[in-house]
Amino acid sequence: MREAYDEYGAASRLKVSVAAWRWAVASGLVPAADAGAGQWSRAVVLAVDAEAVRAALRGPAAAFWAAERLNEALGEPLPFGRPRVTAAAVGHLVRAGHLAYLGGDVDSPDVHPDQVAALARRRARAALLDRHVPLGPDQAAVRLGVRRVDFDRVVDLGWIAPTGSVEIDYKRQGGVTRVPLYSAQDVALLPVIRPEVDWRALRTVAPGRRSPLSAITPAAEGRDTVLMAGIARIASVGRAAVANWRRRHPDFPAPTGGTATHPKFDRSAVVAWLLAHDKVTVPSGVPSATLVLRADCTGKELRCRLDDPWLQLATDAADDDRLSGWMSDHDADVLAALTAEGEGAAVRRLAAPGTPPLTVLGGARVIDRSRRGGGALRVTVSWPGALRGHLTPGRAGGQLRHGVPYTAPGPQCRCARQACGGIVPTPYCPEHGSTAEPVMEWHPGEGLRCAALAGR
Repeated sequence: MREAYDEYGAASRLKVSVAAWRWAVASGLVPAADAGAGQWSRAVVLAVDAEAVRAALRGPAAAFWAAERLNEALGEPLPFGRPRVTAAAVGHLVRAGHLAYLGGDVDSPDVHPDQVAALARRRARAALLDRHVPLGPDQAAVRLGVRRVDFDRVVDLGWIAPTGSVEIDYKRQGGVTRVPLYSAQDVALLPVIRPEVDWRALRTVAPGRRSPLSAITPAAEGRDTVLMAGIARIASVGRAAVANWRRRHPDFPAPTGGTATHPKFDRSAVVAWLLAHDKVTVPSGVPSATLVLRADCTGKELRCRLDDPWLQLATDAADDDRLSGWMSDHDADVLAALTAEGEGAAVRRLAAPGTPPLTVLGGARVIDRSRRGGGALRVTVSWPGALRGHLTPGRAGGQLRHGVPYTAPGPQCRCARQACGGIVPTPYCPEHGSTAEPVMEWHPGEGLRCAALAGR
């Protein structure tokens, strides 16, 4: 009589599938192996409710299905700089212990749909993917938001090294090829640990142009060092904070060169220390803005997302404001059609990081649309600076705060430009008063008119 069963024997004894037994073990429905590695005693197996084991399994689901669910959870369309989750990535999540292996190919295994759904609901799902799923060169270029040629240059400079490799059989392209794999977390950290690089310019360089990184000379082995000022820049702190870390933490990396006044530190050792002490954060994505536009002539409205938004506010009311960002092809098509009608579209609301909600009465148009960087679409919208304002608290539209009532200070109206781009009279303006910020109102046939908040 058998005294112990492996997973196949236990499943056979209970007349359930092996996948059902594996899920019962992973979900805690079946006790842990008690008769050795992967072995259950006869008493434990016979005490298991076979019907409960059979009912607990839904699916199993294929790896490609799980990958699509995770892609949907990341956003539709995927945020700029986030490569698609593949079936192979699901295999890495299984090996990392975040999903239970239920059968099939070990590289792209079958998993439980409920567990996939729970993983998709995690707020840190993007960071989790970065920790456990390596990227091939093309995926790494997408994650970094640059062209493949630029990522290849990053590798040539020695800024990142492969953590492994995988063999892929390109049957139509000459057979098996060994493809290097890179840590997604190391890729995401590159803009943080290399602040001297203009990453915005690198991400928007036009196809066919020489890589801006080609002008950088690779550092000799063991010579990739950074000064204390550079460490402060990486950690977004002052140099004094770095000096305090050196005094208070005995494990802070020792200098590898320089002078007593200006010591040099090995960059990789410094980055490892900063990560271990939570002094830097691995970016899980780029910031995004929500843009809502409406064409007054047709009443059509568009609500879209711009990734990595760049807002340039005019310093003169006669100039144009500009907003650029990465966008889906569909939203870009709708935006182009919307702003091409009549006198351009009105910006009902622009919610961008670091700025109050912005609104524009009209004139918004697409002035540039180009596919650059990692193949994404970057769109630039402009509008007259004189029509720009910010939503008054508690109101959905109509009245605007921080409009542009004047383009330059005059003898009777001295105006100070605010961080939002608007102008506030100080200390006195005959039109706006001296006790409050100007409010801009749109009057049909008259355009913008300003009134003081006092007494309203």
